[in-house]
Amino acid sequence: MDTWEPTWPGRPPGPGSLGQRIAGLRGDRGWTQQQLADRLGISRVAVSHLETDLNTPGERTVALLAGLFRMEPHDLVADTSYPLAKSDRLPVVVARWTEVEHQLALLQRDLWWIDHVAAPVTELAAVDGVLAGWADALADLATRVLDPSEVDAVATARRTVADRRARSTAAD
Repeated sequence: MDTWEPTWPGRPPGPGSLGQRIAGLRGDRGWTQQQLADRLGISRVAVSHLETDLNTPGERTVALLAGLFRMEPHDLVADTSYPLAKSDRLPVVVARWTEVEHQLALLQRDLWWIDHVAAPVTELAAVDGVLAGWADALADLATRVLDPSEVDAVATARRTVADRRARSTAAD
């Protein structure tokens, strides 16, 4: 006897489900439905309805999801149950990185520069100036961050900069 699984209106069986794709991408990142809902600015129940194909997400939600999952909107909905008429209205590209991710990448670049270029040839005052600028920037960023994982990332970066500054002044 075949197993029977209930389906909801509009839910295609198998991998063609946009909801299943969203649930899989969310699971790959280790996020709960509530964490995804917080990032999207919708309720957990709304996320559940998207993942079970009870609701079809609007263009805004698809664009936000694509950015969170670091893909383009058309790639997110490709070969899924998402209506073609709606996919024609999706933006071609979306922002994929948060301000925190961007700033932390810039910090990593500057730390690499200090380690590989600046330290051997530059006075320590210039290095401390760069680190002092980052200490101020990260302190400001820490006041604006709400996402728990980003709060942790900024805190770690602040400790790294503080440790580097302490080493820099100890070398003076």
